[in-house]
Amino acid sequence: MRIRTMAMLLCALLLLLAACSGGGSSNNGNNDSTGSSGNETTVDTETGDEPVDETEDLDDDVYRTPEMDFDLGGKTIRIVSWWDMTIPEDNPDNIQRKQNLEELMAKHNFKVEYIAIDYGEYQQKVTASLLAGEPIGEIVRLGKTYTVPALVKQDLLWPIDEYTKNANAFNQKVTNEYYTYQGRGYGFSENHANLVQGIFYNRTLMNQLGIKPLQEYVNEDNWNWDTFIQVAKDANRDTNNDGKLDTWGLANRGLLEFALASNNTSLTKDDKQNLDDPKTLESLNFVSRLVTEQVSRPTEGGDWTEPGQFFRQGNTLMYAGALHELSGIKTDMPDADIGFVPFPKGPSATEYHSFEALYQALTIPKAIPNPEQLMYIWEKINDIDSVYDYPDQGWYETLFTNEDDINNARMVAPNMLVLDHHTFPNLGYYDFEGELNSGVSVSTVVEKYKPVFQAAIDEVYGS
Repeated sequence: MRIRTMAMLLCALLLLLAACSGGGSSNNGNNDSTGSSGNETTVDTETGDEPVDETEDLDDDVYRTPEMDFDLGGKTIRIVSWWDMTIPEDNPDNIQRKQNLEELMAKHNFKVEYIAIDYGEYQQKVTASLLAGEPIGEIVRLGKTYTVPALVKQDLLWPIDEYTKNANAFNQKVTNEYYTYQGRGYGFSENHANLVQGIFYNRTLMNQLGIKPLQEYVNEDNWNWDTFIQVAKDANRDTNNDGKLDTWGLANRGLLEFALASNNTSLTKDDKQNLDDPKTLESLNFVSRLVTEQVSRPTEGGDWTEPGQFFRQGNTLMYAGALHELSGIKTDMPDADIGFVPFPKGPSATEYHSFEALYQALTIPKAIPNPEQLMYIWEKINDIDSVYDYPDQGWYETLFTNEDDINNARMVAPNMLVLDHHTFPNLGYYDFEGELNSGVSVSTVVEKYKPVFQAAIDEVYGS
């Protein structure tokens, strides 16, 4: 773990001062040190260094909500998600958050209950509770696909953008870009990390086949759709001369969402279909090219897990997937060196992108009073001086041993796009994708689905 340079220097300075004064500080070894001003101090739990005043290393340019004085009278704040959101004490950042929460509970006289509901029944339960005016929590996680605009239009959620100005405690994109409707933001998150998606590749197989290292394309800024297809074709080989391919370049057949995100576009845009957009047409033609040029490994009749299974066999060079899959891949492929590069850039993109099509965030139901107090509490819990240099650093460093792979993940993460096509129940996304992947021409698919898409959007937004 790499600790912030400034924090290390401050720790060293405090140790030096303590040594010069004979080490007589009454706070030595005290892990619960709080100054009289209320500014927290923290201890490096790994090194045992002296506490460092948190305010010394916080960005002075960050807006912080002024101190609020209120008593919740022992109220229980219910935090609802499809997993248990109890703050773990698994790293220094979360230890800070846990300490902040305990101090806030004492100061403002409240308790916290974390409620986890099974994902399969989650949407139905939380939506029903909101519609009945009896929300099952004060802070409730909601998926964007059924929240914006559907629940927001019914005035079931508080707009909270006026309370999320602290960029240290809140992910600004969540409130100001991903969860907006008619100029207001309705979702929030303390998590600054984004879903990373891209290309996993088998370095061991790459070297065996004598293929140019994929990292070189990234270093040359030449990792694009054309070079990607060429690499995949180069790896489609009959290595034992029996007349049949036995190594393949690409495990995935369906790459529509990757293609859209990598060209910085989408099938829908707010309340309009987006199939006529030139960037979208470029993406659709790329997907069509993968089919017509038979780039991908042919299906063997498997389900959606088939591409991952193909990759695990060790005879397929590339697999497009999400970073959370990597641990399982490495477990199943202990003898292979697995690398990561971004999904290649489309012709209309200037940066590498990741994407999320089922995005979720926290919300406050309109039936819950005093949202400003809940948002204040959430801000103060999460306004910490992180020991990490970037979001998800600790996780990346457990997944990767190659610095290039880490840098590629870091390059992709900030450019995550949220694709909204699943917001519209009758849009027919999978039918659309299926026709494209079966070889139906782009022009035919587009003309067929433009009115279908718009009708589905109008059902949700209103015509």
